[in-house]
Amino acid sequence: MNAQYSSDWGDLRFFLELARAGTLLAAARRLGVEHTTIARRLDRLEKSLGTPLFDRHRGGCTLTEAGQALLPHAEAMESALLAACEDLGGQRATASGLVRLGAPEVFGTRLLTPALPPLLEANPELSIELLLLPRFPSLASREVDIAVTLSPPAAGRYVAVPLLELRYQLYASHAYLAAHLPIRSRSDLAGHRFVDYAQDTPMGDTLRYLDELVTAPHRVFTASGMLAQCAAIEAGIGLGMMTGYVPPAEHDLVVVLPDEIDVRRTLWLSAPADLLRLKRVRVVWDFLRGLDGSTGTAERTDQASLGT
Repeated sequence: MNAQYSSDWGDLRFFLELARAGTLLAAARRLGVEHTTIARRLDRLEKSLGTPLFDRHRGGCTLTEAGQALLPHAEAMESALLAACEDLGGQRATASGLVRLGAPEVFGTRLLTPALPPLLEANPELSIELLLLPRFPSLASREVDIAVTLSPPAAGRYVAVPLLELRYQLYASHAYLAAHLPIRSRSDLAGHRFVDYAQDTPMGDTLRYLDELVTAPHRVFTASGMLAQCAAIEAGIGLGMMTGYVPPAEHDLVVVLPDEIDVRRTLWLSAPADLLRLKRVRVVWDFLRGLDGSTGTAERTDQASLGT
């Protein structure tokens, strides 16, 4: 690279967005500019550095070795600029600005969203954008600032801590149990019908808990989201694994073999280390760490076991 190069922040900002978005059009949407503007600024940056930063192909743009080397420095500059702007904005007692949060569908819907009012009331200038996707949103592409996932990032400059333990149990509707052979032990499950995640769901092997219980389970309905699976279980389509906060407050479900089937998974809280320097991100991070998911889960599990 050309050591004499001196860039304004704008060039690096366009570089960062293209690295995260992967295509000129996606980066342009995120920045609110024409894709030709990004291409022009990137060309200028590459000429100044004397090296290509992206390999351009039909599917988009991927970082070259030089681009990979530049990325952490550009991210550090971005973080320093955001922190400086926050400092220059004054020592506010409350957090302000937008925080993008990625979370599993039902965790975000059933547990997180109802808990938000105190956070937003205490920080009236804070905004939360919650992404509930059939896949876990990417921290690396800065699609979100904080992510709640079933496994921590494998590598990178992230902070990751366990958030809460999920307890999965096997549920069925009263109608399903009345219409099928009784289930007295785990060995009886072999002849039953099951609801599960779609097998190509890109959320990792952590969701393949049904295979831990039954050899070659007969899946009659699969879905990428847990809410659809819950609806299928309520409709009597089959048996399915859920955490206690998934079923609605009023339901007609029973926990099957509660003393035998108890699968545990851990939800992780992760964020890029540099973003945790920002007050708005730290406030949401601390709020999430203070969520009490265990109480709600235990209460819902007890109710389901009684079939209320």
